[in-house]
Amino acid sequence: MSAFVNVNGVITDAAHAVIPVYDHGFLYGEGVYEVFRTYHGVPFLFDRHQARLRASAARIGLGVPFTDDEIEWRSLATMTAAGLGNAGLAGDKPSGLSNDAYVRILVTRGVGEITYDPAACPTPSLVIIAKPLPVTPAAHYEQGVKVVMVEDVIRNHPESVSPLIKSNNLLNNALGMQQAIKAGAVEGVFRNYRGELSECSQSNLFIVSNGVVRTPPLEAGLLAGITRAFTMDVGNAVGIRCEEAPLKDADLFGADEAFFTSTTKEIVPIVRVDDRAIGDGRVGPITARLLAEYRREAERLSALSSRLSARTS
Repeated sequence: MSAFVNVNGVITDAAHAVIPVYDHGFLYGEGVYEVFRTYHGVPFLFDRHQARLRASAARIGLGVPFTDDEIEWRSLATMTAAGLGNAGLAGDKPSGLSNDAYVRILVTRGVGEITYDPAACPTPSLVIIAKPLPVTPAAHYEQGVKVVMVEDVIRNHPESVSPLIKSNNLLNNALGMQQAIKAGAVEGVFRNYRGELSECSQSNLFIVSNGVVRTPPLEAGLLAGITRAFTMDVGNAVGIRCEEAPLKDADLFGADEAFFTSTTKEIVPIVRVDDRAIGDGRVGPITARLLAEYRREAERLSALSSRLSARTS
């Protein structure tokens, strides 16, 4: 099962998708992106992802001439080409793949001469990738995972390239994740220029201490994660206190529980950082409850969206 790609309205399989080498997204990394997933074929939190896409684009002076409806329509058309519409995949799903979709939306500066002048690129490019959502191993949720502290590389300084920009240029993230892969871990935890914890290479970081869930504030230099905010909303709604607070290494190593959040993986318990166990080295009760409540609310909202869509179609 391969991906299907929509490049400026033309849908092909991944092997035949092309974009000009003079596109400034390729030449300079000038572009922004979002990733959303589906539940039962229904795009999840699509409006929040589109709002962040436009906020990221505004921060690099990139106009997005496509409406939310047009981006959604192109996303659904690409999903359909990949067999990932509301009906889901036909037949048995391949091992390691979900019946749901992973959809990546990229907007670049567009094609122009080799220059930093944005006026050279009159028309932005819109690329959409749709593929089956990779399945996170059940053991990650049931037994927890190991992460590592990223050494020698800090999260981008907010006054250099703001982490609030979900940029196509992910070199900083890639370098952090490479350290995690070499260490046999599933994520790498970044510090910022002040030595505070910021986020992971592909996700947001949380700790649990004395029953309170804490995550670094945006001022620590991190992306305003959609799943991060949704997790805090869910937690506070069910009586789990969730708040932002500056965190240091000692806060993480001394936590009762820890976890990370991402669009594609939801909430993943952290039971080990480097060679140290977090808490008792097992998935904690608050993390487990948050994951269950998160999934319950995601299912409820997706079912509601599906019913509303059926009524208006």
